[in-house]
Amino acid sequence: MKRFTQLFDELDQTTRTTEKVAALENYFRQTPAQDAVWALQFLCARTLPRAVSTKLLWQWTSDETGLPAWLIEECHDSVGDMAETIALLFRDSAHGTSLSLSELVEQRFLPLRLLPESARRTLLVQTWRELNALQRFVWNKLITGHFRVGVARTLVIRALAAVAQIEPAIMAHRVLGKWKPTADDFNRLMSGDVDPTDVAKPYPFFLASPVEIKIKHGENLEVLGQIVEWLVEWKWDGIRAQLIRRGGETLIWSRGDEMVTDTFPEVVEAGSLLPEGTVLDGEMLAWQKDGPLPFAKLQRRLGRKQVSAKTRAGFPVAFVAYDLLELDGMDVRAQPLKERRARLEALLSQVATRAESATTQTKRRRFETPLLAGLENILPEQSSIALRPVFPLRLSPIVPAESWSELTRWQGEARGRGVEGLMLKKLDSTYGVGRQRGAWWKWKIDSLVIDAVLISAQRGHGRRASLYSDYTFALWDGVELVPVAKAYSGLTDEEILEVDAFVRQHTIGKFGPLRSVTPELVFELAFEGIQVSARHKAGVAVRFPRMNRWRRDKKPADADTLESLRALAVMGGTHDQG
Repeated sequence: MKRFTQLFDELDQTTRTTEKVAALENYFRQTPAQDAVWALQFLCARTLPRAVSTKLLWQWTSDETGLPAWLIEECHDSVGDMAETIALLFRDSAHGTSLSLSELVEQRFLPLRLLPESARRTLLVQTWRELNALQRFVWNKLITGHFRVGVARTLVIRALAAVAQIEPAIMAHRVLGKWKPTADDFNRLMSGDVDPTDVAKPYPFFLASPVEIKIKHGENLEVLGQIVEWLVEWKWDGIRAQLIRRGGETLIWSRGDEMVTDTFPEVVEAGSLLPEGTVLDGEMLAWQKDGPLPFAKLQRRLGRKQVSAKTRAGFPVAFVAYDLLELDGMDVRAQPLKERRARLEALLSQVATRAESATTQTKRRRFETPLLAGLENILPEQSSIALRPVFPLRLSPIVPAESWSELTRWQGEARGRGVEGLMLKKLDSTYGVGRQRGAWWKWKIDSLVIDAVLISAQRGHGRRASLYSDYTFALWDGVELVPVAKAYSGLTDEEILEVDAFVRQHTIGKFGPLRSVTPELVFELAFEGIQVSARHKAGVAVRFPRMNRWRRDKKPADADTLESLRALAVMGGTHDQG
């Protein structure tokens, strides 16, 4: 337990990726397999069922410390985290527990869920008293099912791959597969035996560069040369991914080095019709017959390991392919984009034909859904017939433009079409690695902005757990301020300290961890999209809100109105009635 607690502390104390990976590598190199596998279990958010209710934890803490409930509540209010509050209220043991992580989990945690209440209390209190404050904090996080530490699963996988001396993609394939928290399974995960033709291996993604400011508004686009030298597509508002068909398997990798195969079963079904040795680059989107759905719809699918038929129907998706990286097992990235595009169009046309000619009615029903029919709201009239597959694997359409001025008009329609702008790709470009300026450009629409009033705040997480750094903002609806967005990013550390002091001095109400404050501070919020939503009191929802700047020059009365935000939704937003 001492090693795992030390690892937790090291990960929590730094924001540097290199330092996090180094700490993970050091831990997995030095730790026995029976402990390392439990660490992997928790670091990958494979938490165990909660062992003790919140009510009992507070009650037993009060009984064992002799502190009244009101004082414990005040302590919790000051600290901001239940696990940490309880950890601090007990007297430390001299050296902490001598139990290893596996012993603590298998001898203390797992039995807790099976014991009667009195025996549970005895075992839990015994464990609390054996641990020091930091160990107790981590233990409390584990038993409540709220273990969180500032490290992404991709970094854990990178560290494991470095220790095992295999490629991260192969390690990710193993970690995201089926394994149990046993020493034998951990040793299999860490095996250095690798098939050089491993089917799971994706290609590095080729990235576009942002269009320079001087041409962002359609000015001087001629510096890019003749428009006939470029292939233009919509910049989709989804998740960049690679669809792989190798060795009888169909896999989906996100750009974040995460295997998301289980999240999109209908795309896997469609991908199974691709020929062996095929890799497509594209975008995973929420989609219905008349075009892309808001990103919020796609978010309802993310992170799911099991997707029900109801979820598939309520939040349909499609993989929109825009590049071909491998065909018949051959790497084709060195071919010019013009050739790759032609082969991609032919391939998807063939696959669509295969789907349509499926022999059983069951298979036909599986793919003949309204998911991808009807392109009139998103595609130009000149779209190819190959763009109308009847299953959730489709071709990204080309945006036709004979001049830069015409292309500028298309870009002006992007928000209304539910896309983020345009992609400009040189027809003679090869598929590179990383970001290479000049070959691919992304021309994004400008962010939307509003001036909103801070009306409430609550404490943050991690190093901001003691600061009020998560804020709720509102707009005017007549004489009432109506909440429209929550945001926690965009301010400097100094500004957060200043707002934290304001919250403490101007609190006018407490609702659990939330503190309502005097509506005095105005902030400019930026966001990427807006949609009408019956699920929100304001009637609209904004996407990716962030604080652009603190409007110290404005008073609350100068903030924007809900009417103006709704007008933006009507002009360029989308609807979400779910």
